[in-house]
Amino acid sequence: MKKYLFKRLLLSIVTLWAVVTITFVLMHSVPGNPFAKEGKMPKVIYENLQKQYGLDKPLPEQYVIYLGKLIKGDFGDSMKSRTETVNEMINRGFPVSARLAVQALLIAIILGPALGALAALNQNKALDYFSMIVAIIGISVPSFIMGTVLIQFVARNVSWLPIGGWGTWNHTVLPSFALSLMPLATMARLMRSSMLEVLGQDYIKTAKSKGITKAAVVYKHAVRNAILPVVSVLGTIISNLLVGSFVIEKIFGIPGLGKFFTTSISNRDYTLIMGTTIFYSLILISMLFIVDIAYMFIDPRIKLLKEGH
Repeated sequence: MKKYLFKRLLLSIVTLWAVVTITFVLMHSVPGNPFAKEGKMPKVIYENLQKQYGLDKPLPEQYVIYLGKLIKGDFGDSMKSRTETVNEMINRGFPVSARLAVQALLIAIILGPALGALAALNQNKALDYFSMIVAIIGISVPSFIMGTVLIQFVARNVSWLPIGGWGTWNHTVLPSFALSLMPLATMARLMRSSMLEVLGQDYIKTAKSKGITKAAVVYKHAVRNAILPVVSVLGTIISNLLVGSFVIEKIFGIPGLGKFFTTSISNRDYTLIMGTTIFYSLILISMLFIVDIAYMFIDPRIKLLKEGH
């Protein structure tokens, strides 16, 4: 276990370093500079800004300096904001995005696997067809379209559901449901396929032949094994919820981190682009690491070390 955790931790660090390096190189390879939108400015002011943010130094030196700050947890100063650092922007925006993502994840986790399991237990029946229709809609319809539909047909007819803004719990209902539909559908489809496979295994038939109740067979044997594919994609789903919330935040006027990410790209704010990208990459890598550990505890039969994972 310790050897496996060390290998996974080392791989995570290397992956994060690769993300930092690739993002840094690509960002500086794009023509233009962060001060292009400032209009015509005196050469002296332009040179001072370049010097202030270290853009006058050779690219390799900029890279080394940035890595040194990054190791200390410092994402640097925003090139556009005069009042907040990148760290302060992340600290202000991320809790909002995280709350929205957590609520959407809870909806998906509660409804998705349950819908998939019920579909498998009622194969080729009305409930199965209904579940798959929901899954197809969830996968096919982008979250921003679903958000627009909810505003148009739900918020206008339900007075206690605001169509935008942030503050009370009511403001989170519609964006959370819009954001949760795709992961909910993904979990439902995975759970249904896995459940059908598990229900056809010999040990399930043996358990039934021993007189064990159907409920006990389903919950104690089938669900625990069928849930593994769902657990394996949780890390990716969580990161997708955080990134996917950018558009939802824009539609519903939510002051999350997505606002900083989108404006940083249009403003060519190098430090804010790097900070938000690295921050989300760190979350994704951490989630995948946690899911790998959880996978072992859910299914003790998995021999990760022997398989060389």
